Amino acid sequence: MCVCDTCAKCPPRFDTASFSPTISWVCGPEESLNKNSSACTSGSEAQGSGRALAGERQVRGDCCWRMKKEHVLHCQFSAWYPLFRSLTIKSVVLPLPQNVKDYLLDDGTLVVSGRQDPPTHSQPDSDDEAEEIQWSDDENTATLTAPEFPEFTTKVQEAINSLGGSVFPKLNWSAPRDAYWIAMNSSLKCKTLSDIFLLFKSSDFITRDFTQPFIHCTDDSPDPCIEYELVLRKWCELIPGAEFRCFVKENKLVGISQRDYTQYYDHICKQKEEICRCIQDFFKKHIQYKFLDEDFVFDVYRDSRGKVWLIDFNPFGEVTDSLLFTWEELISEKNLKGDFSEGDAQEQDSPAFRCTNSEVTVQPSPYLSYRLPKDFVDLSTGEDAHKLIDFLKLKRNQQEDD
Repeated sequence: MCVCDTCAKCPPRFDTASFSPTISWVCGPEESLNKNSSACTSGSEAQGSGRALAGERQVRGDCCWRMKKEHVLHCQFSAWYPLFRSLTIKSVVLPLPQNVKDYLLDDGTLVVSGRQDPPTHSQPDSDDEAEEIQWSDDENTATLTAPEFPEFTTKVQEAINSLGGSVFPKLNWSAPRDAYWIAMNSSLKCKTLSDIFLLFKSSDFITRDFTQPFIHCTDDSPDPCIEYELVLRKWCELIPGAEFRCFVKENKLVGISQRDYTQYYDHICKQKEEICRCIQDFFKKHIQYKFLDEDFVFDVYRDSRGKVWLIDFNPFGEVTDSLLFTWEELISEKNLKGDFSEGDAQEQDSPAFRCTNSEVTVQPSPYLSYRLPKDFVDLSTGEDAHKLIDFLKLKRNQQEDD
């Protein structure tokens, strides 16, 4: 979810998974994945030849792919989940009431709502403790209380219980991957509505879903009305090294990238031909010509038995992280051949496959920057020249004073 989810310019968005190897990720396709995958646990196919007509294709060029608002709408979870229910994670979708949306967008002090068991306060052991607790006599001091949503809370808890007691939450497109650090368990694993609210109110990704869902769309038509939804996905801890992002142009699989590209996984380099073949077979059998558009991105998980599971869909364009590719390559299809050695028996129409092939290229998680003030990040990366100049002036003045 960059989280616009994901270009080099914007922060990532439109993605369900957290891929930092230090974070337990969620979701797990139904019970067969839970029982057979080396990871811990976490529809029906549409017929036809695709919904995008040739006459409605976007103008394409080396870098002139134009993403429309309908492409974004088609990647909403509730738009594709009914078509591919049997291939992916068991999930529950709940309409998001307007008062809950207002609460999540409120920019005041963070006061988490949805607690089932209010905190209890023990009696102070001494008069000193009592004085310390009641330190303010200001009559204007207000006690902050979070709004309550009894009916919505009940529905959410029933859904969580039906999914095994732990879920991975997201909105129509994005998950709060940038806020995992604020949770008590340092993950996106949620057991109550208060867990979800804490993550959502701390996430820039979620705010972008609410305020800028069509930020990279080129059509100037009025923004469609969006019915926001809370998506709860059955929790499981997937192995980051088994997740892959797939890029589809004109219903042709053109590229596959290791999803957690910041880490080196030896098994991916050794099995890349087999991984590519399994994903390509999965695409041709279950995805090709069945999605609502002919240009899109989808994420998959390959379990220890080699079985491929669908994780999510994303728009084909800058709003989605191109990972080890560039969008110029994917749109123009230049430099997408030759990723395999000459000895690899790959078909001519096989997608380009890219993975981190050396420990030298290992990088820190891109989500770590969300744990620091933005000024610090800009200064450390040199992205804000004015801040850097001010810092250097400050250092010079300190040296002169010394």
